[in-house]
Amino acid sequence: MPQTETPDIEAASRTRLRWWTELPLILLVYACYSAGRLLARGDVSSAVDHGLTILRVEKFLHVNAEHPLNRLFTREAWIGVPADFWYASLHYLVTPAILIWLFRSRKQHYRAARTWLMTSTLMGLIGFTLLPTCPPRLLSAGHGFVDTMAQYSSYGWWGSEASAPRGMGGMTNQYAAMPSLHVGWALWCGVMLWRYGRTPAAKVAAVVYPLVTTIVVMGTANHYFLDAVAGAAVMGVGLMLAPLVMRGADRAKAGFATRFAPAPESAAVASRDAHASIVSAGCQTSTGERIPRQRDARFGSGAEPGASPTDAGDGAPAPAR
Repeated sequence: MPQTETPDIEAASRTRLRWWTELPLILLVYACYSAGRLLARGDVSSAVDHGLTILRVEKFLHVNAEHPLNRLFTREAWIGVPADFWYASLHYLVTPAILIWLFRSRKQHYRAARTWLMTSTLMGLIGFTLLPTCPPRLLSAGHGFVDTMAQYSSYGWWGSEASAPRGMGGMTNQYAAMPSLHVGWALWCGVMLWRYGRTPAAKVAAVVYPLVTTIVVMGTANHYFLDAVAGAAVMGVGLMLAPLVMRGADRAKAGFATRFAPAPESAAVASRDAHASIVSAGCQTSTGERIPRQRDARFGSGAEPGASPTDAGDGAPAPAR
């Protein structure tokens, strides 16, 4: 007796993922994120005011760790140069690598992880729009910050405009500091490695990567400490919203499928017509016509109509019994 599929199997079949649908989706979200950063430049004077306000709050709370870290990175090139490479590259390499690893090896967890990352990223874009913030490196020199990426630009591909390659500074929004998605994405990567990594090295990387990234964004004067806190908070809210986003996507997909699915009567007619065409393509007979050598109960097994009882079906007399 055939077994029916369990609800979990049916759900898995409905949400089956393919790379040729996932890749355009991820690229679309990233393109919206990048375009939104450019559109949400805001007023420079407002961005500077927001940055100074954050700095004052940090000093009041005694959490302005970016000052001593920036002095260390500026003084010690053997720390500052690797930190600049870390900031300029790993943000764009590690996160896609973790996504690909989840898709290939932990596919049952991939959709939830991808939805969490995308939801948090779009929330970060809202933060850039509502609160354009000048990073420490762009404050006046009197505030004691040095742009290490400008100081060590001869070692890498970047110039004086954050991590953008030389001559492409106009393609980035330098006042998108709050929240720090460098920290947010690194935290997401750390959680994925901790939860789904199976080796001690994965567990170590899960802790080291977001921790070092947080130190790097402050030491290079690209973010305040509170930017990093806000990045972690955005990821936390995104984690809570991800199940709602997935349920909404499932309902939208089900509604779309129902709207464009054929009516039950039409499906039944189409099935019957298809069955009839298959029969017609075979050996359909007209009324009263019989297939040669067809069995007939009146004449015995193997006898043809019209044959005498003494015939074996080929006209020859039956042997004496």
